[in-house]
Amino acid sequence: MENQEPRQPGEVSSNYYSAEERQQEYHRIAMSAALACRFQFAIYETRKNVKTSSVSSMMRSSENNIKVIINGVTKDIGKAAIVAVTKARGMEIAGAVDSLHVGEDAGKICGMEEALEIPVVNDLTMVLGSISQSRANGVVVDFTDPSTVYDNVKQATAFGMRSVVYVPSIKMDTVVALSGFCEKASMGCLVAPTLSIGSVLLQQAAISACFHYGNVEIVESRPNASDLPTDDATQIANNLSNLGRMYNREDLSTNVLARGQILGEDGVRLHSMVLPGLLSSTAVHFSGPGEIYTIRHDVTDVRCLMPGLLLAIRKVVRLKNLVYGLEKFL
Repeated sequence: MENQEPRQPGEVSSNYYSAEERQQEYHRIAMSAALACRFQFAIYETRKNVKTSSVSSMMRSSENNIKVIINGVTKDIGKAAIVAVTKARGMEIAGAVDSLHVGEDAGKICGMEEALEIPVVNDLTMVLGSISQSRANGVVVDFTDPSTVYDNVKQATAFGMRSVVYVPSIKMDTVVALSGFCEKASMGCLVAPTLSIGSVLLQQAAISACFHYGNVEIVESRPNASDLPTDDATQIANNLSNLGRMYNREDLSTNVLARGQILGEDGVRLHSMVLPGLLSSTAVHFSGPGEIYTIRHDVTDVRCLMPGLLLAIRKVVRLKNLVYGLEKFL
């Protein structure tokens, strides 16, 4: 046989095959091409289905998110809340309310790199109305002031939304009125004297310690003199005064001002120190024969309140009444 040039892959040469063999080779090549097309189509369909499934999953995830409205968004704590909620799973910012920076993007005023495309508005009702139409779980976080809290919670309840209230110096009369209102409406609300988990843990530790010591004093330090005594210190004193104990018996009746203010009826004394540059700090000092026991909590940044806030948002959507104090969720 004469030397022939090598046959290229896929090439059918009449010199190598009979007519029947050539027909079989053509059939084999056609089948290979058909299988290759089917394989490519299968890959395309799989990718398309994965992409569609991912988009559908993201849409369902977004629909199930808790819609959060921050009322008082231009305050430091409001800005921190915008950032924290945006980063948290299972929730999203749905509205930003304040009388300042109206029309500006909520993300931009918080220093976020990307805009949230949520403008600051000064009408809470308008935001509530737009969100209530989606029938999603909604929570209004109220950082405003004591004079507006009651009306804000009533508005949120009217639109079927829960509230988380963190407003220093809120009056207990307001809390009692809100409790009755939420009970009738079967709508959840959390009123938190503090959103700091560390502060709550300090209060719980103080309650445990008070049964073992006869003397107790609270010392708080703040960089400014607003709202003294603070809600944290007052809450600690109230907790310790409701346990049937009597403290500091040695000078219970002294009128010396330097001994500090007595909170409650059980002799718990409070001292407030104010100096620019001080950390916001609360310490509870106990003493017994031969020992002093001190519990202290320091706050260095408003971000310390964010874990407590996120916990409150997740828990309040399940409530049908008012709860006072973050410690109920720990």
